[in-house]
Amino acid sequence: MLTRRENMVMKAVYELCDGTDCCLISRSDILSLLPKKAEMNGRNLDDMLFALQVDGYFDLITSERKGERMYVITLKESGFAFRRNRTQRRRDVMFKIALAFLGAVATFVFGLILRGIFGQ
Repeated sequence: MLTRRENMVMKAVYELCDGTDCCLISRSDILSLLPKKAEMNGRNLDDMLFALQVDGYFDLITSERKGERMYVITLKESGFAFRRNRTQRRRDVMFKIALAFLGAVATFVFGLILRGIFGQ
């Protein structure tokens, strides 16, 4: 399970790769796609990308080009499945909310039935 920041970084990487298995990305490209509330800097981004690499989302090669750090990212199966996993997680949460709502309605109706039977 990814943290909120890892999820934001992975979403940015997935968008920048645009469905291809390999892409060349600069640090500023990733940081520009992250929301302002993420408050990420270059060092945090490097740590986050390394953690995602260790988790098996992609292979990562770093290099320098004209003084700017560049990343060569090759998505793995987990990286390609990122969007599907995110959609599935959202669907699971909505199902749990709906189930809790139905349970609350059933409990309310059951309470009304009991109140009608035993009178109050």
